[in-house]
Amino acid sequence: MTTFTPPDPAVVEAMSAEDVLRFCLESFPGKVALACSFQKEETVLLDMLFALDPSARVFAIDTHYLFPETYELWRQVEQRYGTKVELFEGPSAAQLTETHGEQLWDREPDLYLAIAKVEPLARALGGLGAWITGVRREQSPTRANAPKLGWDTAHELWKANPLADWSDERCWAYIRERELPYNPLHDDGYESIGDTHSTQRGAGREGRWAGTDRTECGLHVEEPSS
Repeated sequence: MTTFTPPDPAVVEAMSAEDVLRFCLESFPGKVALACSFQKEETVLLDMLFALDPSARVFAIDTHYLFPETYELWRQVEQRYGTKVELFEGPSAAQLTETHGEQLWDREPDLYLAIAKVEPLARALGGLGAWITGVRREQSPTRANAPKLGWDTAHELWKANPLADWSDERCWAYIRERELPYNPLHDDGYESIGDTHSTQRGAGREGRWAGTDRTECGLHVEEPSS
């Protein structure tokens, strides 16, 4: 087994998003996957990734509380790229209610996120050497130091953020130039899109878990400065 030797962070920082993706595909053949939440960042990354490798792995976490528009885009992505997005899911809404009562996300948000998102993510990352995300530095203060490639201490594998230095405007320019399908909720004021019960209209990630001091859903921890 070949030991992965990470490149100099300055070298990675100078890479384009496509170069970061290419590097990951070459460094972790068959053991790297894109985590897809069907937001604008993943729209960009899906297009880049499948241009490099039509058989690239993509996975999504279904909490069973996603927006109908998100499920529809999921279907469109599979049809457009001729792929099957790997599904990892938590308990159904009925199972969650039966076990933990109504609206667990309001009463115990940490427990809800652990059950609905963190545990399925752990299964999705099992056996991988690296995962790819749509994290961008301007999304929130907790993401301001996100490297383009770094060691994910929480999950013990490499994590690539190819769009770390991209702006909203750059993402939209890429999408519109290529006429890519994207989540229409973005046009309705939803900058960041998650579950129906905890997502509101708002800029950046301020619409996620509004009314609380939370902006992350447990999948991405605060990025250390490099």
